[in-house]
Order: sequence, then structure tokens, then C-alpha cells
Amino acid sequence: MATEATLICTGIRRAYHTEAEVVWALWDVDAAATAGEITVLAGPSGSGKSTLLRLMAGIDRPDEGTIHIGGRDLTAMSARARRRFRSKHIGYLFQDPAANLLSYLTVWEHLQMAGKIRGHAPARELMATLEIDELADEYPSRLSAGQQQRAALAAAVVADPDVILVDEPTAELDTLSAQLAVATLGRLRRLGATLVVTSHDPEVVEVADRVIHLEHGEVKP
Repeated sequence: MATEATLICTGIRRAYHTEAEVVWALWDVDAAATAGEITVLAGPSGSGKSTLLRLMAGIDRPDEGTIHIGGRDLTAMSARARRRFRSKHIGYLFQDPAANLLSYLTVWEHLQMAGKIRGHAPARELMATLEIDELADEYPSRLSAGQQQRAALAAAVVADPDVILVDEPTAELDTLSAQLAVATLGRLRRLGATLVVTSHDPEVVEVADRVIHLEHGEVKP
């Protein structure tokens, strides 16, 4: 297990501009995540969790502050450079399980595609670890929401990206699928993944190694 943080956010500020005012979604946020740990961004809806996750992924750029991943300054990159970096070094999962998969690719083909992008062939043992090995030749439309979530997590972890970012992994799932999703996060942690997860689900918070509480865009003790 690594002892140094893989991801470091320092002094993050992010504003949204309306016709009437400037709304600060994040204000002076510091956060860090380490390999082999689950870091949960917790807080009520509107607290800034998903905004911070998108900044960590390089999808958006903060108005102020820096984000370092694997020693690289994500905030100093152009939008194009961030997209390239994200494809090779970051696994990002949307809240809707189906949104993470392409309808015309099988589960195994998703893993192969992720491996090709990152220059590393996927291992079929990974699917067995996440209990989806029997789904290798299935298309997303034939999978349950929970199975889609685990398939997406498998693709995200191919070639050990620096960080895996997961937005509300249990929000769209039934109770049993949610429990399986939480167990999957634990398995990925044991594989040494650096996991950052947004959630207000107590079961997700319970398995976290580190919890960062956000409220009105600020970190609370």
C-alpha cells in the first residue's frame, strides 16, 4: 500500500455564474486520496460532492487551486491534455450505471478497450474477482443495474489507473445490488486502487478509510 497521496487537491474554488449572482459551489477545499484506500466525499445534495469529483477527473477546471494526480498538475493542463490524461490515468464512473457502458460492446470488449487505451492487456481474473466472469460475452442491455456497475468498475481498474472516481455508486441500485456495489469497492481497495467515491449512503461511508464531509461547498470537521 502506498504511503503518499495519489491525489491532492489544494485550495479548490469553483463558482457558477447566474444572471443575478455568482454562486460558489466549492470554497477553499483541500482533499487527498491514497492508493489502497477508499476516500468518500460525503454530504447532502448540493454540497459540492459531484462538482469536486468532476474537477478531480479533469472534466471541469477549478477557478482557483490545484489538483495533482500521480505528481502531475491537472489544473495546469489544457482541456485537450486533460482529456488525454483522463483516458490513460483516471477511471470515472457516472451515477447512472448504464451511462458508463457502450451498448454495442460486451463486458469483455469494454475491458479490452480500456486496456488498449492504457497500453495494458486486461486480465480475465479481474472479472472473476468482481464476480462478473460469467457475463463476459453479455451486452449492457442484458445486465442488471448492479451488474452494469460492476462491469464498469472492472473496466475502470484495468491497467491500474492512478485514480478511480465513482459518483454515487448505490444511488440507482436496489438494496441487494447496492450491497454488491459496496463489496466491489472493497475488492478494488484490496487490489490497491485509489478510490474516491461521492455518497451520502451510510453503508458506503461505513467502508471508507477516509471521509471528507462537504457542506455548502466547504469541508467540515
